[in-house]
Amino acid sequence: MRNLGTLNVPAVGYGAMVLSPGIYGEVDDARGERAIKAALDAGATHVDTSDAYGPDGHNERLVGRAVKGRREEVVVATKFGLAVPEGESSRSFPVGYAFGELRVNGEARLVRRYAERSLANLQTDVIDLYYAHYPDPGVEIEETVGAMAELVKDGLVRHLGLSNVTAGQLRRAHAVHPIAAVQNEWSMWRPADADLRGAAKELGVGIVAWSPLGNGFLTGTVQELGDGDFRHNAPRFSAENLAANNDRYAPVRDLAVELGITPAQLALAWLLHQDEHVVAIPGSRTPAHIEENAAAADLRLHPDTLARIDQALARFEVTGGTLL
Repeated sequence: MRNLGTLNVPAVGYGAMVLSPGIYGEVDDARGERAIKAALDAGATHVDTSDAYGPDGHNERLVGRAVKGRREEVVVATKFGLAVPEGESSRSFPVGYAFGELRVNGEARLVRRYAERSLANLQTDVIDLYYAHYPDPGVEIEETVGAMAELVKDGLVRHLGLSNVTAGQLRRAHAVHPIAAVQNEWSMWRPADADLRGAAKELGVGIVAWSPLGNGFLTGTVQELGDGDFRHNAPRFSAENLAANNDRYAPVRDLAVELGITPAQLALAWLLHQDEHVVAIPGSRTPAHIEENAAAADLRLHPDTLARIDQALARFEVTGGTLL
C-alpha cells in the first residue's frame, strides 16, 4: 500500500480503460466485469476510469456494475473534461497521436454536471478520487479546481487529482485545494517529467502512472496490432517502429527471464522502485495477467538489478512518439 496525499491505495491498481470497445479492439461487458473482479480479488482495489472511455460513459457504467456489492473495499477514481456535453464548446489540447488533438472543457460551471453524470454512471454516492482529465487551455486551472473543491465540501468527492498537467499547474491548483494525486504517463519507455516529480514530492502529492506498461509494449508480447486497436494512432506502434523497439527492448526481456518473472512484472517493479509515492494502474483483460501485474508490488529488486536495467534503458532509444 502507498499514499496519494492522505489516500491509501495499493501500489499496483487497475486501469479499466482497456475494457471499452475501440481501445484494444472489441470486448464484451461480461469479460470486462470478470476482469475488474479479478483485479479486486488480486488486491488491485484502486480502479481507474473516466467518463470519456467508451461511448456514453460505457467504462464508468461497467466499473459501477462490477464493484457493486464490494464498493467499500474499492477506491474508485474517475476523470472529467473530455466527454463534453452536447451543445457546449471545447478547446483543442494537442497530442502526438495521429488524430492530433483532444477536445477539452474544464469550465467551472460544468464541473458539478460532469460529477453528477459520473456518480450516476458509477451507481455510487461518492467518488473517491476525482481528476480533471486534461487541463483546459482556455480556463485557468484555479477555476477548474475551485469548482472541484466545492464537490469535496458537499461530500460528492473525497480527494482531488489532476491528470496530464505541468509542475506549474500542479502548484497553482494545490494552492486552491490540496491535490492528492497527479496522473501522468510514466514507464520504462516514457520518463516522468523531473519538474513535475519535484513539485509532487515538495507538495506531498502522489503520482499515478498511467500506461506503466507502455500501452502493452512492455509486456514483451506485442508483435502486431489487430483491427480496431487505437494504438494504430500511436507512432511508436507503426509496423516499422514496433519492430525496431522490440529489438531494442530485448535485453530487458532477457533480464526478466533470468529473474524468473514476466517482462510486465519487471517493468512495474522497476517503476515502483523509482519513487515511494508512485503507484501504477496497468490494464488488462486477462485475469491471469491481472494477477501477475498485482504480484509485481511484492517484488524487491536488488540494486545491482536496477543498475543493469538502467544500463539497458540507457541504450534503448525509443522510436516514435506517445500521446503527449
